[in-house]
Amino acid sequence: MMDDLFHASPNGFLPWLRRRIEALPPEPRDPFGSALPRPTRPAAVLVPLVFAQGAWHLLFLRRAEHPHDPHSGQIAFPGGRTESQDPDARATALREAQEELGLRTVDVTLLAALPPHRTASNYCVTPWLGYVHYWPYPLRLQPDEVAETFLVPLAWLADTRHLERRWRRLATRLVPTYYFRHPRALIWGATARMVVTLLHALGYAPAYLEQGIPLSRSFTASIR
Repeated sequence: MMDDLFHASPNGFLPWLRRRIEALPPEPRDPFGSALPRPTRPAAVLVPLVFAQGAWHLLFLRRAEHPHDPHSGQIAFPGGRTESQDPDARATALREAQEELGLRTVDVTLLAALPPHRTASNYCVTPWLGYVHYWPYPLRLQPDEVAETFLVPLAWLADTRHLERRWRRLATRLVPTYYFRHPRALIWGATARMVVTLLHALGYAPAYLEQGIPLSRSFTASIR
């Protein structure tokens, strides 16, 4: 499987990937700790997995530009906060994908949930990996929320030459932050951290320290 992972057929790749994700430690990924208040707010995203031109890709969106939105223009997965009508994170992820991209629920097979991720905006986001049944797909973007979409090959994301990690200060903590410098856009923050978690499941991400570092402790440039 690993020799031709990024070109494997859906029939073989998807069950294998589901097992790999379900084997991940289920604890929430939270590098922020006491730097953010409790409790968190629940949210979910769909991580769309696409088989196009014989290779596996992830589908990303660029958020629409809004002058007072701190996430304006950033790269993300379709998703948002859990609403009262959503019975669970699965429902939130699928509803948001349909609202933002016109991606119909019947055209997506949910594979497995990645461990939840706490974000700098203090949401606890559950990423659901979902296989889009065919591509190209007639997406209908919500223009108030989504400026564009684009595919990035899994093989490109798995190449560690494209991955950078930096330490950013948040209140009383140094937080590891990931960056993928794709030619189309900079993928960073919580979205990049979710991609790294998926790469861990695939066996391709470095064994980075995931926890933030309280500033009361010593911190040296030798930590990578």
